Amino acid sequence: MPMTPRPVREILLATDFSGSAVAAADVAVGYARRFGARLHLLHVWQTPTSSGPCIALEQLASALGPDVPIVTAVETGRPAVSILRYARAHEIDLIVVGTHGRTGFSRALIGSVAEQVVRSAPCPVLAVRGGVPAGAIEEKPEPPAPRRCVSCALPSDDLICAACRARIRGEALLKKETEERAAR
Repeated sequence: MPMTPRPVREILLATDFSGSAVAAADVAVGYARRFGARLHLLHVWQTPTSSGPCIALEQLASALGPDVPIVTAVETGRPAVSILRYARAHEIDLIVVGTHGRTGFSRALIGSVAEQVVRSAPCPVLAVRGGVPAGAIEEKPEPPAPRRCVSCALPSDDLICAACRARIRGEALLKKETEERAAR
């Protein structure tokens, strides 16, 4: 028996202010306009340090346009758990999240909030991957924390620095060669 889709009246955009979150904001506001829905902007942080996210959410709300009713909220806790709790409490019809598109080791190591939300959401979830689209908000409210390699903690632009990546690959190749020699 086919299910009748319910109308979309409440849309939740979970944002971490990254490039993929900005792309998700453009998609979410487009859906809100299309369905005449209210847009909830939610930012979740694990440890509050300043009022930056509140200011950033207000800036995002004003940048998305006056023609969409917007509610802003900042919560503290684990992102996926807080997003799901908010969605249930506010009877959200559609959740829109940005995804960084990580795969393999980095996804296994740090997890994927979008994936956790998709698996447990009480409503449909739209995961949007992308960078900063043209005309989108280009300014972040707070400078990003310096990135560090998750393996050695040295400064790195990537999740794992080049030296640790080479070491990990080398160890894997050595293990494979050792296993192949033992099998002969």
